[in-house]
Amino acid sequence: MTDFIKGDSSWFTHDRFGMFIHFGLYSLPARHEWIQRNEEIQADVYRKYFNNFNPDLFDAAAWAKAAKNAGMKYVVFTTKHHDGFCLFDSAYTDYKCTKTPYGKDILREIVDAFRNEGFKIGLYHSLIDWNHPDFTIDAYHPLANHPDREALNSKKEMTEYRKYLHRQTEEILTKYGDIDILWYDFSYPRLAKNGKGKDDWESEKLVELIRSIRPQILLNNRLDLPGSGDIITPEQSTPENPIVDENGAPAVWEGCQTFSGSWGYHRDEMSWKSEKQCIDMLINHVSRNGNLLMNVGPNARGEIDSRAMTRLNDFGRWMRLHSRSIYGCQAAPENFKEPRDCRYTWNPETGKLYLHFMNWPSSYLILPDMQGKIAYAQFLHDYSEVQFVENNSSVLHGNLAVRAPQNSVTLKLPIKAPDVTVPVIELILK
Repeated sequence: MTDFIKGDSSWFTHDRFGMFIHFGLYSLPARHEWIQRNEEIQADVYRKYFNNFNPDLFDAAAWAKAAKNAGMKYVVFTTKHHDGFCLFDSAYTDYKCTKTPYGKDILREIVDAFRNEGFKIGLYHSLIDWNHPDFTIDAYHPLANHPDREALNSKKEMTEYRKYLHRQTEEILTKYGDIDILWYDFSYPRLAKNGKGKDDWESEKLVELIRSIRPQILLNNRLDLPGSGDIITPEQSTPENPIVDENGAPAVWEGCQTFSGSWGYHRDEMSWKSEKQCIDMLINHVSRNGNLLMNVGPNARGEIDSRAMTRLNDFGRWMRLHSRSIYGCQAAPENFKEPRDCRYTWNPETGKLYLHFMNWPSSYLILPDMQGKIAYAQFLHDYSEVQFVENNSSVLHGNLAVRAPQNSVTLKLPIKAPDVTVPVIELILK
């Protein structure tokens, strides 16, 4: 395996929480970002969305403030999705935002606004391009079922598309200042009917180009090139355990998640996650050494809709009181065994352990193997003391005296849970 240069992930594993933004032509039909493929829309028909793209209420500064208020620290913005539409002023295509009725470079506005709020900047760039004339038709392409598919492919030359991909990569890494993350999407070499992977993208040359421009950039793992990525990126799932790399060592990873079932704006999609589900996801990711990249899909006028704003505000309300259990934290050492229905995060710099209650136990909680380790305990939301007793002590539970196991600590809890979505106790260790 090639010994690839690695980027600097120290800030990434500290900040833990980012905003993903899927925005583009698919915001107009508002029926999923894969609408062109799902409905097998040919390019001349899909063009109506390009002709009417005019997000008149778009305010990049408002998006950045919403992300900051939610407690997010970095952004990953879609420069180009699979339909090939570019949200930056590329010199290599007219299929871009500056040629629509809107007329301005959206990426420039995003980068400037988020940088002004102190954010690290990440760019999502699709390896796939259904608009480019030399991108060959495969099973994911809108023309996958076209009767003349093979004849159409015979006139396409992936070599030309690769040049385009590499040139646009150079553009987005040189025209917009320091870029901290490059988030490619995606490879599918094992897919039948022209699956695509590292040879189609010339991934090794692409990585060489990226590192020559931005040596410390963080690169995700979707180029079908083992060892080249800095970040493993599970999608719409939360691992049960910390992720390890090819050598079994702890890996840097980031789960990307949606508030509902779609990445792009979907007007009629109704499976929106609750406040508790969203905050649970953040805690679960960090407690397993991961980051959470939470997606918003702004509407065609350029606004984050009320459903997404509600959830961002929910995050912000919780993070205002509990961010100490997220920033700079990671999975607890193995000798700290999580109690039932709880998650630990641990800050290795301060040595503090954070206990998150995913379900409230009522009146007491036993922490196994914690005898002699805790100096003080307090709720994070109000710094109120949490009393505890050690080692086989008896705790009155109803009419029963419950005896804790050896070497444990028993926390004495209020019967009613605190009025926060997920209560957190900060354990100050000896």
